[in-house]
Amino acid sequence: MIEVHTSPDCGNSPKNLFLQKLTIAFATGDVETALDAVADDIVLDIIGEGTARGKSDFARSLTHLTSRMDTELTIEHVASHGKAGAVNGVLERNDGTTLSFCNVYEFTGAKGDRVKKITSYRIESSGHSGRHQAQASSV
Repeated sequence: MIEVHTSPDCGNSPKNLFLQKLTIAFATGDVETALDAVADDIVLDIIGEGTARGKSDFARSLTHLTSRMDTELTIEHVASHGKAGAVNGVLERNDGTTLSFCNVYEFTGAKGDRVKKITSYRIESSGHSGRHQAQASSV
């Protein structure tokens, strides 16, 4: 089970909470929750790694992304405005590596209840400096 630390940024923002939930689904391999949150023509662009188009390709990519054993997810910040939002944080892996990430989301509309594009920036390192200020929860 992955330990999750959530951002205090979400507050009363439904869009921020939605993006946080989607990010947790990515990290935990919850394909069903992730698929429910995206449009049929979803585009996932992982910079430097490749692009997935459509729900079936997206699901395969999500399964591949979570094939590594992550032990801890820290969501540092969540922000949204209009038809866009972003989440950044760190995934710690059981092999001692960390993955710092920033996912930029584009919603299908201003309501912010479905995502049509995700651009993911990821940097892997052998360790992470500093502890994060976040609230712990278990997923």
